[in-house]
Amino acid sequence: MTQAKPLPLPKQVAQAREQLLALLRDNAPESAKWVEQIRANRRKQPSVVVVGETNRGKSSLVNAMLDAPGLSPVDADVATATYLVFGHAEQWQARACYPGQLAPVPVGLDRLVNWVSAAHELPDGELPPRYVEVDGPAPLLEKLVVVDTPGVGGLDSVHGELAVEAAATATALLFVVDASAPFTAGELNFLAGVGDRVETVVFALSKVDVYRGWRQVLEANQALLAEHAPRFTGAAFHPVSSRMYEMAGKAPNPEAADMLRDRSGVPELLAALESLLVGRSVMLSEANTLRALSTALGELKVGLENEKRALTTGEAEAEALRARKDELTTERRSSARGWQVKLRSEVQRARLENTHEVSREMRDLQSWFRQAIDAADRDQLKHLPAHVDAAMQMVSGRISERVGARLNQVADTVLSELFSADELAVIRSQFARSGQPQVVVRGAERRMPTAEDKLLVFMGGMSGIGAGKLAVVPLVGAVAAPILLVPTIIIGLGAGWWIARTRKHTADKQHMKTWLNESIADSRSTLDQLVTEQLIDAESQLSLALDEALGKRIAGIEEQLREVDKALRLDVTERQKRTTVVTKRLAEVTAGAERAERLLANIRTVRDKK
Repeated sequence: MTQAKPLPLPKQVAQAREQLLALLRDNAPESAKWVEQIRANRRKQPSVVVVGETNRGKSSLVNAMLDAPGLSPVDADVATATYLVFGHAEQWQARACYPGQLAPVPVGLDRLVNWVSAAHELPDGELPPRYVEVDGPAPLLEKLVVVDTPGVGGLDSVHGELAVEAAATATALLFVVDASAPFTAGELNFLAGVGDRVETVVFALSKVDVYRGWRQVLEANQALLAEHAPRFTGAAFHPVSSRMYEMAGKAPNPEAADMLRDRSGVPELLAALESLLVGRSVMLSEANTLRALSTALGELKVGLENEKRALTTGEAEAEALRARKDELTTERRSSARGWQVKLRSEVQRARLENTHEVSREMRDLQSWFRQAIDAADRDQLKHLPAHVDAAMQMVSGRISERVGARLNQVADTVLSELFSADELAVIRSQFARSGQPQVVVRGAERRMPTAEDKLLVFMGGMSGIGAGKLAVVPLVGAVAAPILLVPTIIIGLGAGWWIARTRKHTADKQHMKTWLNESIADSRSTLDQLVTEQLIDAESQLSLALDEALGKRIAGIEEQLREVDKALRLDVTERQKRTTVVTKRLAEVTAGAERAERLLANIRTVRDKK
């Protein structure tokens, strides 16, 4: 007899989901509703984040993918931690977003560049947004959310971490390199670092219509990946030409347009993204449903085990429950409350650790940017505040995330000391069913000309005139000097201008260092205050949550005691009958929880192989 072929993993997941949901509906209807709500609220579309070094054609490629020329500002200067999130809508619309208390601000598409580029002024009275959402009727956006990161700035710099943060939450990363030369060290370092965080990376080799040697560059890139980022060995590259795709819109006839689009490589890239992400993202989204099912089934399993013990052990179970209830009641009422002391101690430890981290982060940031100021030319110096702003927002977000992670560890530490493993399963399930603003660095004030600057210009001019005379007189004599006075003055003024300009650039650098020191100090003070406020608030919330957990656990024990009393009043035959039913339900729930965990492990295996 031929053995049945196993179902593909997505079908296994879908089948298990329905069967486990049915099991929950029969045994715990409220838990089933919670799982169904999680499934209903899941993100419908996968997301792809487009990253790469500056001037690699990222935004031009995004415009081609969306078939919307000029939509995403091309070659914009480094933005202050602002990126573009493209979603689907019936008509084009945009809004600047501020996570937290501020409401989104409508943005006209013709002013989009003002919101995402440091080279353009923000509208009067507006703050730099964290990101800008742009929705429109592009066919791709019906299936994928596209995130464009024009403000990365340099993947080997501190700004590269912005791309890492954006990529960490994406279904996939679209890494754009151009055909002018193989990978840079910064790009390889970025890929090596992001490999453990991002599940799927798709490579696009842009500008292949401009560089005839792009095939040799592609081969060199594949060799460099094998050596420096082996996770991506053998990865497919998609040669693309955004310019050729844009030319298709101006083609004289449909046949020529179709030919240009095909040769651009963009349709092939879109097909690859859809095949990789659309189907897979559904399965990955199902993982969240499976995780919720596993949590709910774990809680149900503990309840059934308690019920079985009540039916089989009788008075011994009642005595154990009474003792546990007294123990937890005493712990809750005690003025000393050991768990509160432990909680306060752990929060203090978290505060010290975060203080040290803030100091280290700010010290490293200050050192890095002081070196950048020393090496900056005039244009780089002008845009440096935008770089500082981007880095500061990235650091503040990272610190806030670490605070949250530490607080979770604090809660786990205190919970594990208060409750047993079975009790924790119930409590975590109960809580499962039940961020700080970013630091914005003030802009650098424009350094106004001082009396010293004007004196430098005058002295430089006079010195230049004198130098010009000294150069001319020995050659032509005193008689010819008046004839050459005008060109001599011009030469002198030029030398004076150069001296003044050099001195001014040096003064500007010093002014920028002063501003940097003040901004770092202000930002550190703000960040320290935010962390302190977050910890104070968290300590209060955790204390209330743990007290509530104790109250719920005591109430749960009282309910179990009532069930034990009912069981003690049953005759032997009825008790055996109910024990058989509970044992069967317990076996089904245990098997269901194990099945959910196995499928989650399989999903992780498939993910890690990609």
